[in-house]
Amino acid sequence: MSVKVTREEALDYHRSPNPGKVAIATTTKLETQRDLSLAYSPGVAHPCEEIKKEPELAYEYTAKRNLVAVISNGTAVLGLGDIGALASKPVMEGKAVLFKKFAAVDSFDIEIDETDIDKFCQVVKAIAPTFGGINLEDIKAPECFEIEKRLIEELNIPVMHDDQHGTAIITTAALMNATEMMGKKVEELKVVVVGAGASAIACSTMYKELGVKNLIMCDSKGVIHKGRTDLNKYKKDFMIDEALSMEEAFTNADMVLGLSRPGTFTKEHIALMSEEPIVFTLANPTPELFPEDVKAVKPKAIVGTGRSDFPNQVNNVLGFPFIFRGALDVQTRKINMTMKMAAAKAIANLAKEPLTDELKKEFGDLSFGREYIIPIPFDKRLMVEVSSAVANAAVETKVARVKEFDLQAYREKLALMV
Repeated sequence: MSVKVTREEALDYHRSPNPGKVAIATTTKLETQRDLSLAYSPGVAHPCEEIKKEPELAYEYTAKRNLVAVISNGTAVLGLGDIGALASKPVMEGKAVLFKKFAAVDSFDIEIDETDIDKFCQVVKAIAPTFGGINLEDIKAPECFEIEKRLIEELNIPVMHDDQHGTAIITTAALMNATEMMGKKVEELKVVVVGAGASAIACSTMYKELGVKNLIMCDSKGVIHKGRTDLNKYKKDFMIDEALSMEEAFTNADMVLGLSRPGTFTKEHIALMSEEPIVFTLANPTPELFPEDVKAVKPKAIVGTGRSDFPNQVNNVLGFPFIFRGALDVQTRKINMTMKMAAAKAIANLAKEPLTDELKKEFGDLSFGREYIIPIPFDKRLMVEVSSAVANAAVETKVARVKEFDLQAYREKLALMV
């Protein structure tokens, strides 16, 4: 469903009724002198003393158990580039709103004016005790890989750079359903990835985990192969032996994932692909190719974009709120590949379920097929399905602090929250 907004409408939305999009609300009453004594001095000393003795009790006596930090330095803001920490604040506030509205997760947006990896990590580590999880956002590659890696290793709360893993999880869900619909096996696919930044690296890693064996990655200089001497260590993980041309890469390919910019591949490239290709053109706001261009040369193609005005929108909001919801609820120490794959499978499975009456009124009678391979972001069942899958995977892989976990009871609790 296409919704157009003007520049002035967007500016008005952000300035009124109050500047920005987030505020703090209290969860306990503060109306009497007794309430004041409980909330602050002298009553507050008691939970402080308990936490000093047993740090894990912070999850019981503070908001840590439901609080995520949305952290950026503004070096790779979607569609805007390196605009700096302060200018990225509206985006980070927006992410905080999505956390709250979609999954009842509280969050603070924190903009760090620092591009040095060591200093950035020091700041995040220093403030980490406040939070139950950290969502990194809009940090440029390759620095984002090292930052996330260090923080995962050095902190005992879940850390995820959503620009990488959110896109990977959603497109993996779409890939699962597309291959099933076409009767193809993942292991037999030829996949071309156009783009070699944070999202492309994460997507390619997850596709290989899923079972893809023949994957060709391309950056602005062409196919990534062993003869090149200009590759960083992250791109080197995806080198192929042969120095192929783009045309050779696309020949008989079953899938192309575009995470680059408009025009990096053309209708002529799509024409070289298999007869029923999977084509995800995710450059935003203008995709590498529009769906009608793809369908003009491959009418049977399954096409997805990052836009809301075309079918199969790859939108990270299908994932991150519910992934953190599940991670927070079982107090995980990290978000591992098993948890991410569980999220992808849950998203894929939900697309096969009939739409609720509420969704039908808004979006029509969509059903699982080429124009509907991933759920609509406003499907409220996402919280139950994705959060419970993630929480269960965390418990099973022993990264959760919560030991006694009843999956059915947790699903019922989530349903009540919805």
